[in-house]
Amino acid sequence: MEEKTPVDIAAVNEKINQESAFIDLLVQEMNKTIVGQKHMIERLLIGLLGRGHILLEGVPGLAKTLAINSLSKAVKGSFSRIQFTPDLLPADVVGTMIYNIKENDFSIKKGPIFANFVLADEINRAPAKVQSALLEAMQEKQVTIGDETFKLQAPFLVMATQNPVEQEGTYPLPEAQVDRFMLKTVIDYPNLNDEQLIIRQNLKGGGSEINPVVETAQILRAQEVVREVYMDEKIEKYILDLIFATRYPEKYGLDNIKPLISFGASPRGSINLAIASQCYAFIKRRGYVVPEDVRAVVHDVLRHRIGVTYEAEAENVTSEEIVGRIVNRVEVP
Repeated sequence: MEEKTPVDIAAVNEKINQESAFIDLLVQEMNKTIVGQKHMIERLLIGLLGRGHILLEGVPGLAKTLAINSLSKAVKGSFSRIQFTPDLLPADVVGTMIYNIKENDFSIKKGPIFANFVLADEINRAPAKVQSALLEAMQEKQVTIGDETFKLQAPFLVMATQNPVEQEGTYPLPEAQVDRFMLKTVIDYPNLNDEQLIIRQNLKGGGSEINPVVETAQILRAQEVVREVYMDEKIEKYILDLIFATRYPEKYGLDNIKPLISFGASPRGSINLAIASQCYAFIKRRGYVVPEDVRAVVHDVLRHRIGVTYEAEAENVTSEEIVGRIVNRVEVP
């Protein structure tokens, strides 16, 4: 295995500190309309910086739509919302070819997927072929309409939402498709003080107007710079231990959870855990990754990448609990 080249951590730290200055501006701007929900805002930024996508799960009314809309306004990017319903067609998402009588030819009408920020609201309400159309665009960052292929504009972030309450008449995302989301974030209710503030804001007529504080060019630069955040070999080993513990728990003294796991995280999980850790360090304006960064994002990266067995379901053990047990067991460098 090749040795890592020595890095001047002080220089990297200085560079990251300068390049990440806009993060505070962005968060400050989003906080004009979003009260509390610090976790959700951080995860949106990790998805944006890591060129990933986010699956948000939470009951209705927790400002999921408002959050991505606020982010698109603060970044001066285009935003589109697709409300997923059982009668939706792939053409409603990516676009279609329309026959033009005057020209006697077909012209292409692009769909709502052609935006910097796309909200796929209640993604589990649409059939598999519509979900596949969206997920192809997410993976390849391009769309094919007829015989023409179009690149999607960068930055490109899809935030899909799921309502965990209603399961009737829904189409759950298959494991292979869920795996394409960098993070799955579960959103909880705001605390009492935050909710009081939300009531006051809405009685006054909502939060302040969001102003664009960051150019998309700045985000694209940050996406490049975030990869320069230094990750020590010990941190790489720690990430690999966490991933391998989901596949072979018995090797880490976790024999009791082996019957609860049907499959562990894929290499996509380890890549996304490493990138998300770098992004988290960047948001915290640090030029190097520490174990706390990995622990901060590990639940969001792995909760949808571990399959639970019928035995686990019978015992009411969730993938969330399994990740928790692994994190508590695997030795921190």
